[in-house]
This record gives sequence, structure tokens and C-alpha cells, in this order.
Amino acid sequence: MTAPVSGPDRRERLKALREAALHRPVLARHLSDGFNGRWSRRQWVQASLFATMGMLVLAIVPGFGTSNAKPVHAARQSLALALPPLPLSRAQGHSGDSWQLVRVDRGQTLGSVFAKMDIPAATLQQVLDQPGARQALTKMKPGTELGFDMPVNGELRSFRYDRDEDHRVEISFAGGKAFQKVVERPSVTRTVVLSGKVGSSLFRSARKVGLTPANINTLTDDIFKYDIDFNEDVGANDRFSVVVEQIWREGELVRTGPVLAATFTSGGKLHTGFRFQRDGKAEYFTGDGRPLKKSFIRMPIPYARLSSGFGARRHPVLGRMRMHKGVDYAAGTGTPIMAAGDARVKSAGWMGGYGNAVVLDHGRGYTTLYGHMSRIAKIRAGQRIGQGTVIGYVGSTGMSTGPHLHYEFRINGVHRNPLSVTMPPPEPLSGAALAQFRSQTGVALARIRQVENVIYADAAPGPSPLSRALAPKKKSKA
Repeated sequence: MTAPVSGPDRRERLKALREAALHRPVLARHLSDGFNGRWSRRQWVQASLFATMGMLVLAIVPGFGTSNAKPVHAARQSLALALPPLPLSRAQGHSGDSWQLVRVDRGQTLGSVFAKMDIPAATLQQVLDQPGARQALTKMKPGTELGFDMPVNGELRSFRYDRDEDHRVEISFAGGKAFQKVVERPSVTRTVVLSGKVGSSLFRSARKVGLTPANINTLTDDIFKYDIDFNEDVGANDRFSVVVEQIWREGELVRTGPVLAATFTSGGKLHTGFRFQRDGKAEYFTGDGRPLKKSFIRMPIPYARLSSGFGARRHPVLGRMRMHKGVDYAAGTGTPIMAAGDARVKSAGWMGGYGNAVVLDHGRGYTTLYGHMSRIAKIRAGQRIGQGTVIGYVGSTGMSTGPHLHYEFRINGVHRNPLSVTMPPPEPLSGAALAQFRSQTGVALARIRQVENVIYADAAPGPSPLSRALAPKKKSKA
């Protein structure tokens, strides 16, 4: 029988048991090595945190998610598959089933093309022995198309080439002999109007509607170069319309001819040009028969610097005041010098203080002189040359202190300032030539009017700018 516990001792014992009961579960959770099947809130938070960190590591460092184990390759097997059967026509060698087209490169000859195709020289000789073949095939231009009918066995069966735009020559081989046949390929000539907006690039827009690079150069360098500055005056909304002849054959465009007529709207102003041959030379004229090309260009050297003007000055070599009867353009040695206008070469050679010099006679009393050339181009006295022809190259021969061009402009032997003189207008068409011009340009004019009226129909009521520009002027009453 235990002794009775005093009050204070009993209270101390109960307090110890209560403290043990309160701390036992907490210590068990922290010290237990097992899992009782339920997670506390803290464990869920910790697990989520570690999972998020693991995903971030895998995303940032791809190497953590890549296994180092070598991939296991599946076993491969090769199977022999039967090819589709050769068409009967190819197996029997029917003509026309195996044409190979070859375009001649620059520097290639017919012999090199045949050698590349592994065709024997004897066959090449048979081709050249055919009527007209040697003349047509020994002077081929780059891009010439040749056709070879090569069957399965590799022997040449037929050969073809275009003799001209309307005839194709076919040479067939059989029994060691060659047989030639000429096939007509008629072409169709169509007069078309190609029109568009300048946009971001005149060249790109013109090419897009079908103009060739030569057509575009005609617009900028021949027809409108005197009236339009294509570097400064042309805007994205400006329009152009060009009449050309196109040659079509078997549904394909063979070539595009020269510009027959053109209009260009720049800054709201309409410019026109029409092609006409005067004295056997093609020129461009306005609708009323006035030449678009000016009689003279003011600067025989493009982009040169004016180094000395017209008038009295102290001569750089003689050291005294002297009349400078021309203008000087400073440029590098060898810069090309152009003829200021159509002319006949009056003289070309050494002229004392002028050094190497050329004098041109433009007719109607107008002459020009070009001095101090380093060398003269291949021209001779009495020769007719056109405006823009290179007649020599800048130098410093004669009485000169540096490379430049001395340029003089004379009217009936009197020196005039080429920078301020009023240039003579070109001769307009008249009489029979004007009547012929109007009859030839009538079709082109009608086509342009039709296209322009369609273009401007929605822009403004009334006639198109072209119709207004070419409408006959009313005579004022006296």
C-alpha cells in the first residue's frame, strides 16, 4: 500500500504528466523517420517549393533534363524495291520523248557543247554539212537554245536550233545519214501600252509592267532627260505610259521592240514623246513634231566643276590680263569629253596653246572647241558624229597648269559664253515629214489616249490630261 501523496507532490506529478502529453506528438512528428499517411500544411508548402525550383532548373539548364545514357538504336534492314517500269515509248525509243534543251554560255562553241553531251565529232560534222547550218551555228550568241533528242541508248536521234524568229531547223539522224527539215514558226506582233505608277522605284515598277531595261533607258536618257530630273523631280504617284511592239510566238514573248511613244506625268505636268525616223535616224518628238533632244548640251563633261568662267582674267601661265574666250571645267585626267551636239569634225590634233584639241562644226554657223586633252578619241576630220559621242579625254596639254577641259562656243566665228548664250532650238518637222509623222504616230496616240482616259476616269471628270494637252489650240480672234 503506497503512502498517500501530499498535495504539493501530487500537483507536481500531474503537471509533469501533462507536459509530457503535450510535447509527445510534436516531438514524434519532428523525430519520426516514417510517414503516417498524412502531410501537414508545412510539408505541402515545402514540397511545392522544391517542385517549382526543380522545374525552373530544368528549363534554364537543358543539360539537367538530358539523360547521359546512350540512345538505343533500333535494328535497321535494307529492302530491295522494284522501280516502276520504263514507259513503252522510252523503251522503244520513240522520237520526242527525251528532248534536252541547252543554252549556250558566253565563250561556248558548238563543238564544246557536243563534247559535253558526249556526241561524236562525226555527228557534229554531219550537222555542219547541212545547208545554212555552219553560218548559223558558228556565231551563236550567249543564250542561244539548242535541242537534243537523246534516247535511252545515248545516241543522238535529232538536233534542232532556231534559224531566225520564224523558222526552226530540225536535223534527224538515221542509218548513218542526216536529214534536215525547216519548220515555220509564225510570230505575232502586238502593239501594247504598258502603264504604271513610279512607286518606290521607277526601274522596278517599269520592269514589273513589262518594259525592258533598254526601254527604261530610252525614257530616262533619250526622251525625257531634258525636261525631267529623274533624281529630284519624280514622285511615287507620278505615272508613265509606254507604247511598244511585242513579238509573240507559240504563246511566249520573244522580244520587246523600242519605245514608239511615251507619256510621263511629273508633278502634275504631262510630258509626251513619239518616235520617228528623220533622214534614216530614229528621234523622239513632241506631239506637234518638235524634237525633244536639244541642239546642244551645256556641259560636255558630266559632274565636272567650273574652275574658270568666261571673260577677262589673269592668265595662269602668262601672268597678265587676257580675255578668256571660253570656260574651264576641272576634272581628273582621262575623264571622257562628249560632243555638245550633232556635228562634223572640223579638226582633231595639236593646236599650239590648246594642246590636243578638237573643233566641231554643228552647222548654221555654230562651232565648239575642246582643248588640253590628254588624248583624242578615234575620230578624224570630216567625220559625222552624234551628240554625246566621246571625242577625247581630259588632260593638261598645251598652256595648262592642271588637268581640265577648255570649252569654247562660237557663233559665226564670235566667241560666246556657253553658260548664258541662248541655244538654238532644234529644227521641227515640217511639210511631208510632218504629215508622215502624224500618220505614223496616230495609232500610238490613240492607244495612249484610250489607256489614259481609263486611268483618269475616276480621278477627275472630263478629258484626261493627255487629251487636254494634245487638243488643238483655238486661234484667238484679232
